[in-house]
Amino acid sequence: MLKVGLTGGIGAGKSEVSRLLVEHGAVLIDADRIAREVVAPGTPGLAAVTEAFGPEVLAADGSLDRPGLGSIVFADPARLAVLNSIVHPLVGARSRELESAAADDAVVVHDVPLLAENGLAQLYDVVVVVDTAPETQLDRLTRLRGMTEEDARARMAAQATREKRLEIADIVIDNDVPLDALRQRVGEVWADLQRRARSSGPGERNASTK
Repeated sequence: MLKVGLTGGIGAGKSEVSRLLVEHGAVLIDADRIAREVVAPGTPGLAAVTEAFGPEVLAADGSLDRPGLGSIVFADPARLAVLNSIVHPLVGARSRELESAAADDAVVVHDVPLLAENGLAQLYDVVVVVDTAPETQLDRLTRLRGMTEEDARARMAAQATREKRLEIADIVIDNDVPLDALRQRVGEVWADLQRRARSSGPGERNASTK
């Protein structure tokens, strides 16, 4: 099994890259999706978040008001740390469960938005960073996701810098390109990951190929 950590700043297009990798045959473990699951109604995770932040972070149907909570934590690093201390252990436990169910020869891609921020690079055999210019991120967040510029900038500022992400990268995927070019690059990366899966033992960081 080759364990791949896939990361990138908000709005970098990491979800599209993960989708393309799955088309090639990767097993995807999506930390964002799991983060939603562990705070679903009725879960201990949601109870802990509500206790920490108050009932005002709940929507009318009892689910987590994610945009409302986001507007609180992304403007306050201390409160963001509290949220992370609740959610991250739950996400980690569920991710390990899913990984253990994958085939021995699988290329398992962990889609982890905060990989650089939380110092998780050494957990993976290969780290792939989806890279875009900050101006591209801001445009996508405001134009495609409907965020205000203030909210978008706050979320970007709460993440690692572009430079910090690139420092931990074994492979970089430039996503300031048309979709056809991105597809071609992901195909090249997939071939590289398959080669690494055949040649590397478990738990070894591969040599950098940026």
